[in-house]
Amino acid sequence: MSRGPVYIDLDEEAEAARPETAPPVPESLPQGAAMQRAAALAARRPSPLRRLFLSFLGALLVFALSVAAWRWVEGLVLAYPLLGLIATVLVTGTVLFLVLLAIKELAAFARLGRLEELQAAAASAASLAEARTVVKSLERLYQGRADVAWGLDRLKEREDDIMDGPALMAMAERALLEPLDNAARREIEVSARTVATATALVPLALADVVTALAANMRMIRRIGEIYGGRAGTLGAWRLVRAVMTHLVATGAVAVGDDLIHSVAGGSILTRVSRRFGEGIVNGALTARVGVAAMEICRPLPFVALRKPSVTNLVTRGLTGLFGVGKEPAPPAE
Repeated sequence: MSRGPVYIDLDEEAEAARPETAPPVPESLPQGAAMQRAAALAARRPSPLRRLFLSFLGALLVFALSVAAWRWVEGLVLAYPLLGLIATVLVTGTVLFLVLLAIKELAAFARLGRLEELQAAAASAASLAEARTVVKSLERLYQGRADVAWGLDRLKEREDDIMDGPALMAMAERALLEPLDNAARREIEVSARTVATATALVPLALADVVTALAANMRMIRRIGEIYGGRAGTLGAWRLVRAVMTHLVATGAVAVGDDLIHSVAGGSILTRVSRRFGEGIVNGALTARVGVAAMEICRPLPFVALRKPSVTNLVTRGLTGLFGVGKEPAPPAE
């Protein structure tokens, strides 16, 4: 039995298929490419063969420069004694400066090692005696610093009255590390804002990576200095690599739903341009790097005090930037 003709409205179908009425193609959310490339670059370790080659190459260059400098000074002494004397003084001063620089770098490594030892001792402290040892080490570490002088005096006055190890550690954490945590938070907020602005406004492909890496290196170095681990050039690079390696290994430099919600609930990413969205996500990833640097450089773990929230750091650091964190205007009366 036939069902009869079927009516199809071609005009309605054509109207729905017109390009101007089609829904927009969904864009992927910004991924913070500059920060991810900077983290991968900082965390990359050279192969053992490459490191051996660079060691031999460095030793060869130092040996060749030493021989060349010796022969140059020897020739000047024989030909022009006065000029040879001046050259001898200059070379001696340069060598002395290099020795002092090496001593400074070794001292920086020793300070970082001291923080690592304090972290290990604090993590394993189970008795009152071990807690007192950790607290005494903290007092020696921060002795003479004006930013913790008040807390250090209060701690010395009351530490003998505490007969419980965890309570003593908690009191030391509040007295000594709370002002340092606040200073580290400010550094993170400034760096997050710097990275967000630079990566949003710099149009060059590699310039944003260099800017993000430089800003994060400065932030990590400053956080290390705040907690007492003043680092030289090599020590700062070692600290940066430790932080970035930890982040890459744990996948914390990847953009997930938690990070999108940290950036104003993700709604701001739909209201700004793609470039500004990348800048905001790079700033949020910088805040993650800063929190990881605090955990690595802090001599005591976060127990009595709460670990800073990436959401709060991003909100405070990026307030007013590209419209992030702006409070709504009050209604007109």
